[in-house]
Amino acid sequence: MSVRKRAWSTPVGEVKTAWVVDYTDATGKRRLKTFKLKKQADSFAATASVEIREGVHVADSASATVSAAGRLWLASAAAAGLERSTIASYEQHLRLHMEPFIGATKISALSIPALRAFEDELRKGGRSQAMTRRILVSLGTLLADAQERGLIGRNIVRDMRGRRGGKDERQEKRHRGRLRVGVDIPTREDVKALLAAATGRWRPFLMVATFCGLRASELRGLRWEDVNFVKRTVRVHQRADRFNEIGAPKSISGERTIPAPPVVINALREWKLACPKRDTGKLDDAGAKILAHDLVFPNGAGKIEQLNNILRRGLHPTWISAGITVETGELDKQGKPILAPRYTGMHALRHFYASWCINRREDGGLGLPPKTVQERMGHSTIALTMDRYSHLFPNDDDGSEMEAASAWLAS
Repeated sequence: MSVRKRAWSTPVGEVKTAWVVDYTDATGKRRLKTFKLKKQADSFAATASVEIREGVHVADSASATVSAAGRLWLASAAAAGLERSTIASYEQHLRLHMEPFIGATKISALSIPALRAFEDELRKGGRSQAMTRRILVSLGTLLADAQERGLIGRNIVRDMRGRRGGKDERQEKRHRGRLRVGVDIPTREDVKALLAAATGRWRPFLMVATFCGLRASELRGLRWEDVNFVKRTVRVHQRADRFNEIGAPKSISGERTIPAPPVVINALREWKLACPKRDTGKLDDAGAKILAHDLVFPNGAGKIEQLNNILRRGLHPTWISAGITVETGELDKQGKPILAPRYTGMHALRHFYASWCINRREDGGLGLPPKTVQERMGHSTIALTMDRYSHLFPNDDDGSEMEAASAWLAS
């Protein structure tokens, strides 16, 4: 590998100079790279020598832009059978957040300073800290795919995260995990008012969400065959994504069987009598369509219910009817304040279920240990459960041990 100065004349006779790094890559192919300053050429030569020795060097001419590598990454995700919603999220991250800033950049030219500048641009553009982190995670996955294809030697996103030591991410998880009762988690009084105001098909739906802790996607994909009226259990075996496609739960831990209180089982028994049936596509001997029970909480045609319909027609109106509201700051045509539900998403009821499992029996909870709470929630790891709900577990350290030790020393 050599670094030499090159001089040439322009058509108008102007003499120009540059520094050229002349080297042979790991495949035996000769490469030339030009720099304006000698210190830039020396820096590249030192780095390239190490990368070639380690077998991870990729020349810029053999690399690809972020945009081109992103298209290959999306194709790999589709071929791997990832969920449609996951691929759609990846595509949005690439199209809306990566390509406008670094789409034309060669992935081999990405560096930690370049990524820090990219982070700054994302924040200036109005992206939240959480969204910025998700975009960087997607970029790291993109670069991992490019690395496997030989388009890049190192995954600079993972190098940056390694240098940070995961400290920022851990702090963000802790901050995000401090869910507050009355803000993120409905109180017992709030839930009692919600269920008292629930009517029709929304009552059994909200009762299962509250006392079994299913995710919205799991509720939408729940089948009658997974409800055991004798054993009083609800089995989570599948889920419906935002595209109304049925698939497996989010993780292996997502497949679980949850005990259901008698009040939930009784509500489901009543609901099954009125629950819409789906068209099996078959005809009976009289030529009439054969209908059958399938989903527990379908739409009127017995098919998968849309999540926005659940929120707009069921959850939000019931919260408002229960009086668990906040003012939006707007007025209706009669000049009255327009109210909105205090808790906007289905996940609030899942948080309540977790708190109910955790709280002590004398406080109206179940008093379950962390591992059991993890299994009931369908979390992939106990760390996820503790990051989110550790502050809700009762603290039995009341200082009695220290008092006993002091008494023993004083005796």
